[in-house]
This record gives sequence, C-alpha cells and structure tokens, in this order.
Amino acid sequence: MSLSSAVKTTISQALTSPALRQLSRQRHALRRRLSRQPATVHYFHQVDDPYSHLTALHLEAFEAKYRVRLVPHLVPPPDCAAAPEPQKLQNWSAIDAKRLARSLGLNAPDFLRQPKHTEIEAAQSALAQVLEQPRWAPKLAEISDALWRGTDLSGAGKGQNPADAGLLAHQMLESGAALRQKWGHYLGATFYFEGEWYWGLDRLHHLERRLGQAGLAWVGTARLPLVPARAPMFKPIEHTSPTRPVVYFYCSLRSPYTYLAAAQLRRLAEHYGAQLRLCFVLPMMMRGLPVNWPKRLYILRDTKREAERLGLPFGRIVDPIHHATERGLALLHLAIPLGRGPALLESFLQGVFADGLDAASEAGLLAIAERAGLKPSQINAPLADPAWRDQASAHLQDMLARGLWGVPSFRVDSMPAVWGQDRLWMLEEDLIAALSPPVP
Repeated sequence: MSLSSAVKTTISQALTSPALRQLSRQRHALRRRLSRQPATVHYFHQVDDPYSHLTALHLEAFEAKYRVRLVPHLVPPPDCAAAPEPQKLQNWSAIDAKRLARSLGLNAPDFLRQPKHTEIEAAQSALAQVLEQPRWAPKLAEISDALWRGTDLSGAGKGQNPADAGLLAHQMLESGAALRQKWGHYLGATFYFEGEWYWGLDRLHHLERRLGQAGLAWVGTARLPLVPARAPMFKPIEHTSPTRPVVYFYCSLRSPYTYLAAAQLRRLAEHYGAQLRLCFVLPMMMRGLPVNWPKRLYILRDTKREAERLGLPFGRIVDPIHHATERGLALLHLAIPLGRGPALLESFLQGVFADGLDAASEAGLLAIAERAGLKPSQINAPLADPAWRDQASAHLQDMLARGLWGVPSFRVDSMPAVWGQDRLWMLEEDLIAALSPPVP
C-alpha cells in the first residue's frame, strides 16, 4: 500500500471511529449543559420533496415523544454537485416515496403530480408565516398535504401581505441552505442533532435511539421508534412458480452501500430460490458524475452506523478508484461464469471497505481473489482482457433506461427496479409476488 493510501485509510478509520463519535457526543452534551440550553434538533424541510412530506407527517409525534426543541428550516433542492441527475431524482423519489408510504399505512398523495412552481412558492410563503408559531408541526403537515394534493394555499398562512411573505420565505430558504451547508449536508427531510445528520424516515430510528440513550425521551413514551428500521423477513413460502425468478443486482465496487447490500441480497436470492445476476457498473466518479466532500462524508458515517446495525465491519478503507476498480471488475467478469461472482463481489467490497486491502496492488487483489475461491493462476489473464468494459456499459444503459443512475439497485424479472440497501424489503416483496400464484 502506498503512503498516500495508508494515510487515507487512517483518516477513514478516524472518521468512522465509534470512540471518537462517542467523544463528540459527550462534548456536545457537556457544552449544552454548561450553557443551560435545551437539547435542540434541527429539521430541514424541502417543500417539493416527497420524503420531506412523509417526514412532516411524523414531526408532531416526534415532538411529543422527546424532551427536545425541534427547530424547522426551509431549504431548496440539492445543487447539481450533490444531485447530478435532478430530474431522475425527482421522478424516482415520487415512485419510491409512494411505495414507502403505502407500506407505512399512510394516505399519501400522488407524488407523480409534481407541484407547479407557483404552488411551491405559495407553500413556502405559507410556511414562512407559520414555522415560528408554537404549534408549527401540524401546520407544516397540513400545508405540505395541501401542496401535494393541489389544494388552494391562498389562506394557509397568517394573512400576511403576499410580497412580504414571499420575501420572508426567500430569506428563510437562504438561511436554511446556508446552515445546512455549514453543518455538512445537502438534502431535505433531514435532521441534525449535535454534530450528526439523519435522513428522513429511513434514519429516524438512529436519531431516536440516540435521544433515548441520552435520556431525552419523555417517561412513559413507547420505546419502539416511530418508524422502525426495515429489513428482509426471509419468510417461509411454497414455491408454486414453475420458473425461478431472476434478481438483477446493479452494483459498483466503490459503493459502500453496495457492500452493505451484497451479502443480504445473496441470502435473499438463496432463500427464495432465485437466480442472482450481477450487473456491475463503473462508479459515478468514473462516469463523470461528481460526488462532493459533504456527500462523501455523510455517506461514510451513515454507512458506519448501518454497518454496526447489520453487524458488519467497516472503516479501514482503501478507496478503489480507477485502477483498483478496473482490476476488480475484470476479475468479477471472470468470476461470474465460474459461479464465483457473488463471492468475489463480497470479498472485494469487504477488502476495500473493512480490511484495508489495496486492490490496486498485486498482494491486495490476490488476497481478495483467493478468499473468493479463485486460484492465483486464474488472475493475470483477465486483467488484460477489456471485455468487462462492454458488459459494464451495457449494464449501465439498462440501469439508466429504468430511471436509475446509482447503486445498489435491484429488480426481480421485469418488475420495476428498486434502489438502495434500505429497500431490500421491497425486493423481498417482489420476490414473494413472483413466486406466488396469480390471483384469479
């Protein structure tokens, strides 16, 4: 490993260190007590974001459950550096949030009806007038619901002059965006509490766990989180379908979330008797899509806490950018027809994200390959074969055609794809549907 890689690995270990995280929490708590300030959770709301709407529906219950001051902020959509495919993100969020809402039993609006610019401005102006009121959370939910259902918002505020309300909304959006950037995030539907970020309903349980451990839950409130973490159930099922379903796994060797998903997905496919097809693609940065530092840092720390929840090691990272990824994909292309594809994928991802292996080095790649069941004599030839590039390009075009641009993504047969290791429970639903007899 080069000196540069060794330094970066040390930095990644520090950034994901549980001990340093706990020290930071203690420092924030001490500062709060010394200043005699209440524990304060900041919530950042983007009015035209479906996930913000779903989150808004839970804010009143959150306030009632915890002894914290919840402070709302209006924010604009993420910039292109954080969301390089804004239209695809908008379309995908609408589809995913609708399915998420249905699974939670929420009567969600049609997110595919994207609000008009004038409607968005009206909602922002209305919220600017109510967010500083004592009981702002239910009003936020009401205004958000009206926006997404296309209801008239002219009387939703306090009756302030429209020009003044619009100016106030503009100022709140600017200050909210500046604060979000200062603290290191880029999305709406996000919570910030004393140095750490939590995105939407998918990470709310992490925030609730932290508040509970800090003794900030009201006595007598339920210990279960408002929205528990979702995970595959591995249900017993009788295979009535004459054919095995096929799971298509769009994956990258530089994606920490792919690392979290890989072993779980393999077990899901095995449990339900499905074929698993690995559709590897180049990482976003090798496709000309930028990933800025705040986004990388959030993903790094978010992956760490998710890895802890799943019982996976994570943190000794040797970034497999460029040459390391190319070598890894060449080997993966070889391993797939040999039946060692999933093993090679898991070995590579664990190696670069948890074991501190440098896949750009001969020793590092050999260790990864041997752990996956490949022999040293099988390694050199595929590294010189560029055939994997055509496969990666074909997989990318297939993924893009399905409205996705990031990994990990998955689909069952010809069903709509799902995106993210948070959505393996959705994939499981699709597997069960594929194995179930058709409804007469």
